[in-house]
Amino acid sequence: MIYRIFSDLPSFKQLTFHQGLNILLADKTPQSTDRQTRNGAGKTSLIELIHFLTGSDADKKSLFRSKELIDYRFGMEFDLAQKRTTAERSGKNPSKLTVDGDPSLWPVKPKVDTERGIWTISNEKWKAVLGALLFNLPANDEGQDKEKNSPSFRSLFAYFVRRQLSEAFASPFTQAKMQQTGDYQVALMYLLGLDWTIARDWQKVRDTEKKLEALKQASKDEDVLGTIIGQSAELRTRLTVIEQRVRQLKTNLDSFRVLPEYRELEQEASSLTRQLARLADENTLDRELIAELEAATSGERPPELSELEALYREAGVVLPQQIIRRFEEVREFHESVVQNRRSYIQGELDAARRRLSEREPMRQSLDQRRAEIMSILSSHGALDQFSRLQAEYGRLEAERETLRKQFEKAEQLEQLVTEQEIERNQLVLRLQRDFSEQSEMLERAILVFEEISTSLYEQTGSLTIKASDNGPDFNIAIQGARSKGISNMKIFCFDMMLMRILSERGIGPSFLVHDSHLFDGVDERQIANALQVGAGLASEFGFQYIVTLNSDTLPSDYSSEFKVDDYLVPVRLTDATEDGGLFGIRFN
Repeated sequence: MIYRIFSDLPSFKQLTFHQGLNILLADKTPQSTDRQTRNGAGKTSLIELIHFLTGSDADKKSLFRSKELIDYRFGMEFDLAQKRTTAERSGKNPSKLTVDGDPSLWPVKPKVDTERGIWTISNEKWKAVLGALLFNLPANDEGQDKEKNSPSFRSLFAYFVRRQLSEAFASPFTQAKMQQTGDYQVALMYLLGLDWTIARDWQKVRDTEKKLEALKQASKDEDVLGTIIGQSAELRTRLTVIEQRVRQLKTNLDSFRVLPEYRELEQEASSLTRQLARLADENTLDRELIAELEAATSGERPPELSELEALYREAGVVLPQQIIRRFEEVREFHESVVQNRRSYIQGELDAARRRLSEREPMRQSLDQRRAEIMSILSSHGALDQFSRLQAEYGRLEAERETLRKQFEKAEQLEQLVTEQEIERNQLVLRLQRDFSEQSEMLERAILVFEEISTSLYEQTGSLTIKASDNGPDFNIAIQGARSKGISNMKIFCFDMMLMRILSERGIGPSFLVHDSHLFDGVDERQIANALQVGAGLASEFGFQYIVTLNSDTLPSDYSSEFKVDDYLVPVRLTDATEDGGLFGIRFN
């Protein structure tokens, strides 16, 4: 239990508490608003002070690092491992606390300040001590167990001192609005005595799935991965084809022989080809000429002498005046013409055949030289050709490497997706098996919650805890749960259930603190019932229940056995005066 909360701030109102129910009242003026919490009566500040003394972060926005409070120390005397222990902390040096008590059972020992005769401990190690002694969490010399997604003191403790600033009254199952699913599943499984490692492993699956989803989104938005997810088969085909091309090109490069004179020989071969083509054209023309001359020689017949005589006589009759040559002269002329034509044709034939004969050696020589050059060119290559082959080989290798990486990534992602599905199914089986093995613990929580809710409402509320495909699923059903008041009473019943379960298990803090925000929207009769139920449970199970209330919401109608004055804390806060709040001062 908490015995007292104090400070060296002269105006601070020291609070002392007793066993069982403690009600801290605050008078709230009509002019007060929620924005005046820091400057008001100090009910919410009490919650923040308890968290400050149990290891909460104290950044620059912390209440205790404000200029009005930073120079002062605040302390709390409470039971730790059944030993009275005192812890003090200041906003000026929030990383270190001064402690006093019996550290013989502490997993991390405080350091002795011989000059001042006090013990000090770092805030991280202090949380390790609290976690080990209140919740049986593992700890080492450096502080808390650092395994990701494992239960931590701060995540567990916040269920027993809910913070309005963290919106802890939004749901019974979360102690902060930003609390992740895995964190509250781990915390509740641990508090209820179930296998919390299942919830931890489920969070690992969710973390991996978030990364997968981010990769998929990146592939859509930025084409970072293209469309590789789900395309490993297509990538394998493309990779196989390009690897074959790379191997073939590598073989060609390995057998490639560079010829420095390649271009000169290539030009000479082209010139020889043109010369051979020209010789072939000339041979063709001469062969056609020979054929024509031979045809003319064999097909042409000179006129007979008798035909010449007849022609001569006719010419004499028709043209008597023009015929002045004798027939003998005409005959001789005719024979010379025939002889000359025969000589000309034969000369042309001989010349054509001679040209053909003269070209053949030249053609054979040119053809042989060209064959030699082509043989050389076929077994060698030019340097620029080799360079182009190398460039193409480099390009293909780069493309192959890119495809290979994409293929490996696609295979890994597809395998990971499959493994995630398998892991989810295995976790569901593990969770179902754990619920079956721990059925007594589950039934106990369900029955305790029902018992507490029945004491508040005619309609019994029900707590259900089931295995789902997203881990352990928690739900509370109470008639009229849509109203703000009923929703807050769900939290009351759930927190009281946790206190009973942990009391029976022998772990957890020996106190539960609810500030007035829990009772927002709750009618006076239900507030009275809640206070009586809380007082009864605290007395029966030996824990302390601290409640802060505005005086105008304090019920006036209780059962005859319940005397509210017996539970009021001596100090009464008010925001009506400058010094009426917990700190006794107003500050911005």
